[in-house]
Amino acid sequence: MAVAPNTAAELMRQIFDLQRAVRCVTVSTSRGLEAGVALQGVLRFVGEQESRATHLAARLGVSAPVLSRHIAELEELGLVHRRPDPDDGRAQLVALTDAGRAKLIAIEEHRVATLQEFLRDWSQQDAEETAKVLHKLSESLRESARATAAGPNTTTKRKEHING
Repeated sequence: MAVAPNTAAELMRQIFDLQRAVRCVTVSTSRGLEAGVALQGVLRFVGEQESRATHLAARLGVSAPVLSRHIAELEELGLVHRRPDPDDGRAQLVALTDAGRAKLIAIEEHRVATLQEFLRDWSQQDAEETAKVLHKLSESLRESARATAAGPNTTTKRKEHING
């Protein structure tokens, strides 16, 4: 069953408001950390696994030059390092340094503590249900974005042509 247009519109408004609120909280709680908000995002993705910069740029939804500047800044801070990709000497792999891992842990612990404080009036059940719904929403959006990036489904197009 499809979501009604007015429900989708309200959901979009709520997502927009959530994005703004998260951005405001992130900015206000990251003061005093040498890695700004954008760099913290890059650090988180690099922390998941050593990756090519092109893969990281695609995951973050930024251009290669923007990511390159972020990586250079994180390198200057001693939080990441680059090495040649053994499978392709022209490419580089980016990974966290020990200092980068420690910084990422500190940032995430700080964010968790901040969120716990902001949600002090929530029940455990409310938080778990919200996390579950947000996960489902994120997965649906990611899958839709992947499908869009992959282009039209040729099987669907053929069926439409045959039936149309």
